[in-house]
Amino acid sequence: MSTTHLSPTFQLAGNLSVNRVGYGAMKLTGPGVWGPPSNPEEAIAVLREAIALGVNHIDTSDFYGPHTVNQLIRQALHPYPKDLVIVTKVGARRGPDRSWPRALSKDDITAAIYDNLRNLGLETLDVVNLRVGAVEEPLQESIAEPFGVLADLRSQGLVRHLGLSNVTPAQLTEAQSIAPVVCIQNHYNLVHRADDGFLDACAAQGIAFVPFFPLGGFQPLQSSALQECADQLAATPMQIALAWLLQRSPNILLIPGTSSLAHLKENIAAATLHLPPAIIDKLNNLAHQ
Repeated sequence: MSTTHLSPTFQLAGNLSVNRVGYGAMKLTGPGVWGPPSNPEEAIAVLREAIALGVNHIDTSDFYGPHTVNQLIRQALHPYPKDLVIVTKVGARRGPDRSWPRALSKDDITAAIYDNLRNLGLETLDVVNLRVGAVEEPLQESIAEPFGVLADLRSQGLVRHLGLSNVTPAQLTEAQSIAPVVCIQNHYNLVHRADDGFLDACAAQGIAFVPFFPLGGFQPLQSSALQECADQLAATPMQIALAWLLQRSPNILLIPGTSSLAHLKENIAAATLHLPPAIIDKLNNLAHQ
């Protein structure tokens, strides 16, 4: 694995350039990604500090809350900085029991686009990801119909660029036969490496790869080797995991989420870490343990 890909920016599409360390806004809610945060003022402060620290890529969705996160983003940042890219996603909704049912019909997707536009205070969405699979794994199915709906909405000027979340390489190929795809958002990290080949294929095509669960998923990775690497570089395990992703491939964009100002600063500082080859080798071995 190369350790030289440390460019701080990535050309997402055309003249749309983003800093590789962005911010994932999902945690700006109450427990279970439901309802408002316990401290809305701190949530707004986190969003504003992210921009102050150079973040120009925010990942969100109107089903976070639902509606809560997008409304907070609007309250904190509107009118938005000219270089800010807000990436949202559709393909799910929230049930009254706080479930996450899939929502891939034409009516569902269209309503979700308008919900995102309204709550973010935008006339056009920068990037919209179609969420296809379950929480952690893709599903093997055709996505032509829902992606076609998104492509139609793009042609109407409601969306600038399209992406995919929780998908397979075959689903990317299918989507590309309908409209261009600028980013893939899949489960990938130090130990969840099933998408190694997919990531490299996306890099070859200039498609951004945006990992979620950067430190192992719902149960954070507990590893003595990871902790040793962190201690050696006077960093946190999360910073090491993020730095490893940045060095893994130049097309990786990070969207670590937090509701804490201190953790926000730590996450963004991960971009300044350079992992030497010996540590890269040690971390790569975690996937085989």
